Amino acid sequence: MKNLIYEQIKTITENEKDLIANLSNISACLNENLTDINWVGFYLMKEGELVLGPFQGKVACIRIPIGKGVCGSAVSERKILRIDDVHQFKGHIACDSASNSEIVLPIYKHDEIVAVLDIDSPSFNRFSEEDEKILSEITDYISELF
Repeated sequence: MKNLIYEQIKTITENEKDLIANLSNISACLNENLTDINWVGFYLMKEGELVLGPFQGKVACIRIPIGKGVCGSAVSERKILRIDDVHQFKGHIACDSASNSEIVLPIYKHDEIVAVLDIDSPSFNRFSEEDEKILSEITDYISELF
């Protein structure tokens, strides 16, 4: 899985400098290649909060305060959060009631979080350690686009 998605993302972004265009294509690429997901996209850090960026899926929350929900908690804790059952996560923000598990990966530029990659699934326990490793390599690459 990693080689194909990672290489496709590199190919579609290597000659484009526009961040929003790149993040839009990356979210589409992930949506096409990942199975059993119902939302994938980015939240960008703007003025001390997360603001909705390019995504694939149903209408989403536009602004998320740092420390709130899985995305805001990933930022405040400065770590990847892989949640097997979002309904057990204190303060979970339910943008889509069909979501049951979630992974959020912070994206860093010069040790500052500039965005998060957020992926939801209708299945419980959808995201594995291997998924986390693969997606971490992709977000490491994405950080170079900022």
